[in-house]
Amino acid sequence: MLDRRILRIKAFKVIYSYAVAGQMDLKEALGRFEASCEATRDLYLFLLSSISPLTGIARERQLSRMQKLHPTEEDLHPNDKFVTNALATLLEGDPDFTKLVSRKKLSWEQYDILLKTILDSMAEKPYFQAYMARPARSLRQDCELFTHVFEEEFSDLDPVRDLLEEKSLYWSDDLEYALTQCCRTLRELGQGKPWRLPELYLSDEVMRRKPDVRLQSDRDFARKLVTAAFTGYEATFARIRELVPDWDSDRLFYADMALIALGVAEHRTFPDIPAEVTLNEYIEIAKDFSSPKSRQFVNGLLDKLIKETI
Repeated sequence: MLDRRILRIKAFKVIYSYAVAGQMDLKEALGRFEASCEATRDLYLFLLSSISPLTGIARERQLSRMQKLHPTEEDLHPNDKFVTNALATLLEGDPDFTKLVSRKKLSWEQYDILLKTILDSMAEKPYFQAYMARPARSLRQDCELFTHVFEEEFSDLDPVRDLLEEKSLYWSDDLEYALTQCCRTLRELGQGKPWRLPELYLSDEVMRRKPDVRLQSDRDFARKLVTAAFTGYEATFARIRELVPDWDSDRLFYADMALIALGVAEHRTFPDIPAEVTLNEYIEIAKDFSSPKSRQFVNGLLDKLIKETI
């Protein structure tokens, strides 16, 4: 599930927290990293578990219209394609899925207002109107519909992001990645494959699908990366001070320091990874998590420090 790009980002967040606060030991750093990884899969489960309550609210609305004092012909004979979708039924009847969601206490019960907002938004969209207009019904169609819902509703609504920040400090930046995993699951379900919990690390997922393939463990890669960056942070920071003596250390952004420390640690710990790959990875992360000038700063210093180790 988690590839090396997102693992590097999670490692960056841990080292950044250490750089800012300084009050953290290696055990805590690794613990935070592991918790962050598991939280992404929990977010995936939470998002996937929204399918049943979305369907349930739509069903309740339909029933309420049928019970009006003066129902219209449309109220009495509604298009029930969405409220009877096979995907919600499939997930509700999957004991592995329902037990796991229950055990992790991932509930949408108190967020019905948000779900109603999503339903209202769906009803106005061409993808939903086209789905409802097609007389044919299939699990594949239902999975395609909810793929649109995840891509066009959950990723665009600010209230969704507000909810995630409220529920977990690890979820705020993982929404798009978790939604991608949800859509991947929907494609598999639409092909008739059973639901199963994805492996936490991509290398484990690949080896599960292809038993003859042997890959370096992504978990081991990430833990070694966090360990090396954490233990080598102070030495890296001191070397940067030597390279840019005219800079006040207060002006050296903590995010830049964390990125450079990770890049140096990765190059020293994994010499089989080409230096240009490591350099490019952390420059890309700098674009998203640091200042506009950080790309050039990280590029120049990290390139110099990597060359010093060659």
